[in-house]
Amino acid sequence: MRAIWKGAVSFGLVSIAVKLFSATEEKDIRFHQVHRTDGGRIKYQRTCSIDGEVVSYDDIAKGYDIGGGEMVILTDEDFADLPLTTSRAIDVLEFVPAEQIDPILFAKSYYLEPEGQAAKPYVLLRDALQDADRVAIVKIALRQREQLATLRVHDGVLVLNTMLWPDEVRTPDFGFLDEDIETRPAELAMASSLIDSMAGSFKADEFTDNYRAALQEVIDAKVEGREIVQPEETEEAPAAAVDLMAALKASVERAKAARGETAPAPAKAPASSSPPAPAKKAAAKKAPAKKAATKKATPAPAKKAARKSA
Repeated sequence: MRAIWKGAVSFGLVSIAVKLFSATEEKDIRFHQVHRTDGGRIKYQRTCSIDGEVVSYDDIAKGYDIGGGEMVILTDEDFADLPLTTSRAIDVLEFVPAEQIDPILFAKSYYLEPEGQAAKPYVLLRDALQDADRVAIVKIALRQREQLATLRVHDGVLVLNTMLWPDEVRTPDFGFLDEDIETRPAELAMASSLIDSMAGSFKADEFTDNYRAALQEVIDAKVEGREIVQPEETEEAPAAAVDLMAALKASVERAKAARGETAPAPAKAPASSSPPAPAKKAAAKKAPAKKAATKKATPAPAKKAARKSA
């Protein structure tokens, strides 16, 4: 791994020299835009929308649109006066319980490695965080932007998780939130039963990206020159209205079956003085007799009709 940032964690009067590494990497299969006929890469030129001239990187600046067709242009000198370009500190602001931080705020993850003689204070901060069962709230200037972040311990290493600012999280504004929708206790109990039947322990290694694996197989087939068979896609019928309780019950039974659990036997009907079973048998015995009678009766008219015709 290559360090993307170097600085120091400011922990009270203690300064811990660290290097920053990306803790994650995207495994998406990336493509280039190419010419369909010969595979040549497609290139784009940077042109000015006013005079149509090709513009080099040296003549490109950052512009802030203030509306009405007006633009404020910022140069490299304007950004050089900002303190973020020279800030190389991770300032610890406070220590808070991890459960107080909503996961929606988390953005990216980075590993911190001690640099030089900073291993001892690094391990001290790591062990202190584990003993306190808290995370550190910090500020860091990264990629010309001040960011809020947390410091926590993962696999014996300090991990920095950058966070969104509170005003960067959108407020949910959906119509159903204003509706008075009530759930019946029976429905809630059945939904809770479904959750219990599907409960488990999260193990990330058990989940795979099936689409990426299938796409890689298609690419490998192209490389090897094999014929590719594309399965036909079946259109799904539009979902019909379903009984919520029936759907929940069926889901619980399916979840239990997937776990190998046996479904409870259906409740027996209460015993009565005249059980329905013998009545059904008697009816079943009488039915053939009627059929036999009709079979014997039907040929007689046919014979009489034959004599008359003769």
